[in-house]
Parts: sequence; structure tokens; C-alpha cells
Amino acid sequence: MDTSPTPQGRPPELPTRVTGLVLRALTAEDADAYYALLDRNRLHLSRLGDFRAEREATPAWVRAHLAEDPGPGLRCGIRLNGALIGRIDLVAVDPPRYGTGYWLDESHVGSGYASAACSALYGHAARALGATEVFAGVTHGNDRSVALLRRLGFEPVADFEDYTRFRLVLVP
Repeated sequence: MDTSPTPQGRPPELPTRVTGLVLRALTAEDADAYYALLDRNRLHLSRLGDFRAEREATPAWVRAHLAEDPGPGLRCGIRLNGALIGRIDLVAVDPPRYGTGYWLDESHVGSGYASAACSALYGHAARALGATEVFAGVTHGNDRSVALLRRLGFEPVADFEDYTRFRLVLVP
């Protein structure tokens, strides 16, 4: 499997520590699969107020959204044995500082897939993009996401009315 980065720092496929779990750019070619994933997870995505656009997505919105270039950030599908089971983004807010967002199909939560995907993407970001920090906002009450971020080494840095901001300092 070729994991050497393209000139934009985007690997064609990024392996994780979990066998069969890889990250690959989420593009317009994935529109049907991504819409089906969103459609199955509307309740899951709306429980805590996160991902409002995704929970209200139409096929046309998905096609247009995935046709947009996320550069210089990364938009990846989380795939298990080829099946799309989630999404993880690295948002170029102020490089070398990035933001992140992620979600998994409800039936795949609790299996370590989000942890493996985040570790792979943030390691790649440090090595290939020179990322020094990653920030994540977590809606109050999303205890699973807080636990994930803490396992990855994120620390809370600011508390707002609806969410807490976390920061991970990356070591190249």
C-alpha cells in the first residue's frame, strides 16, 4: 500500500493501527456512500447538536459539499475493510495549527476505530504538514468524545456556553 504523500501532503491511503481500518480522501466520488452513511445516522448525529449540516443533508448537498476542495486541510473517510464507516477532518484554521472533527457510524462506536483514525491522521499531520497543534470543540454532554480526546493527549483550554475547546500539542 502506497502511503507516500502527494505534493499537497495528502496520502492516497493512510493506514491505522487497526487491521483493515484506513483513511482515504473523501471526495465527490464517495457522495452516494457518504449520503447513505449520513442517512443511517441522522439521529446519532443530532443527539448533541453536532454536525447540523450533515444531519439535514440531501444528496445534492452531499455532492456539492464533497466537490469542494478542503485544502490545505484534509477530509478523510474512515473505511473498515473498504466500507465507509465515518469521517475525520483536519481543518487548516491557521497552519501549523489545525482544527479537527470526526464521527463514526453509530454501530461502530466503542470499537477503538475513532482513536486509531485520529492517531493516524494527527501523526500524518505532524510529519507531512508540519502541524504543531490540533484543536477540537466538543459539545457539552458528549462524554465519549471527551474521553477519546483525553486518551489521545488533548487538554481542555477553553470552556464556552455550548462546548469545550481542547488542544493537542503535536511532536514531529
